Amino acid sequence: MMRNKAVSVTVALTVAALAVTACSAGDGTRTGAAAKDSGDAAETTFKLAFNQQPNHPQFVALDAMGDRLKERTNGKYDIEVFPNETLGTQKDTIELVKAGTLEMSMVAGPLMESFNPDFTVFNLPFTFDSQEHQRTTTNDPAIVSGLYSSLDDQGLHVLGSFHGGVRNMYSSKGPITTPADMKGLKIRVIESDTNIEMMKMMGGSPAPMGMGEVYTAIQSGVLDGAENNELTYANVKHAEVAKYYSYTRHLMLPDYLLINPKVLDAMSEADRKIFLEEIATAVEEEGKLWEQEIPKSKALAEKAGAKFNEVDTAAFTALIAPLTQKKLTNATVRDIHAKVRAAAQ
Repeated sequence: MMRNKAVSVTVALTVAALAVTACSAGDGTRTGAAAKDSGDAAETTFKLAFNQQPNHPQFVALDAMGDRLKERTNGKYDIEVFPNETLGTQKDTIELVKAGTLEMSMVAGPLMESFNPDFTVFNLPFTFDSQEHQRTTTNDPAIVSGLYSSLDDQGLHVLGSFHGGVRNMYSSKGPITTPADMKGLKIRVIESDTNIEMMKMMGGSPAPMGMGEVYTAIQSGVLDGAENNELTYANVKHAEVAKYYSYTRHLMLPDYLLINPKVLDAMSEADRKIFLEEIATAVEEEGKLWEQEIPKSKALAEKAGAKFNEVDTAAFTALIAPLTQKKLTNATVRDIHAKVRAAAQ
C-alpha cells in the first residue's frame, strides 16, 4: 500500500529533522518518520528518497517492495518512499545517505561519477540496446560487483540498478530533427561531466539543475528545454511548457538504489537475504511497469499539447559516438563496457 503522505519541506528542515529523529544508520534502532496509513508500524522503517511522482514505476515497485519486506520479516523492517524531492534533490540525498541520516535514495546514474569516475561506463551513449539488456547487465554481479561496492568506505553502496527510461530531447522552441536544430538551445541536463560534454557535442548549451526547478525555468525562458524519458516528461507536466518531444534516443541511463552499508551490516544474514531478494523482484517489476506506462504517458503529454517526432538518428549518433571511446580511460571501465556490449550479441 502507499504509505507516504509527503508534504513539501526545505532541504534544510529535512536534514535537521532527520538528524534529530534518527540515530546513526545501521544501529538497529531507527523507526520511520511517518506512520503507515493502516496496520502496525514496523520495528524499523527505512526512509527512501525519490525525485519523481508516486505514479512512477520505480515508486510503485519500491512501495510494493516495502510491503513484501515487512511481511517476510514479520514486521521487523519496512520502507517508506518519499517522492517529489521531499527530502531534497538527488544530489542532496546522496550526501544524506553518506552521512547516515537517510538510509536509502534512488539517484540517476550520472551523479555517481562525482564519487567514482568509473560509473561513467553506464552513462555513455548507445551502451544498451534495450531495457532488458540494460537490466540484466547492470544487475549482473560478474560485471558490477566491484563497481557497486567501490564506495562502501564512503557510506555508499549500490543495491541495484533500475531502468531510467530512454532519454530524448524536448524543447519549447520547436521540433528537433537534426543537430543544427540544437544550436543555441539551453537544455537542462543531469549534473555530470559526461552529460555536459555530450550536450555540447549535440549542439546544445547544457544547464545542470535539479528536476524540481525545470518547469519554472522553461516557463520563464531561462531554459529552452530538457532531455528525459516520456514518463518524466508527462508526469512532471513539462509537456505544458515544452511541447516538442524529439526522439534522439541518445541515452538509456540506469537509476541506482543507494544505501548506507552500515544499514546492511546491521541486518541479520537471514533478513539481509530477504531484503536483497526483494530488491531483485522490484527491479523486474519496475521493468514491466515501464512498458505499460509509456503509451499512457505519451497520451497524457499529447493531451497537454505535446507533439512527438523522429530525428535524423545517424547524424546524432555520429556526433556523440566519439564520446564513448574518450571516456573509456582505464582497464576497469573498458572491461565492463566490453562485457556489456558482448551481452548484446
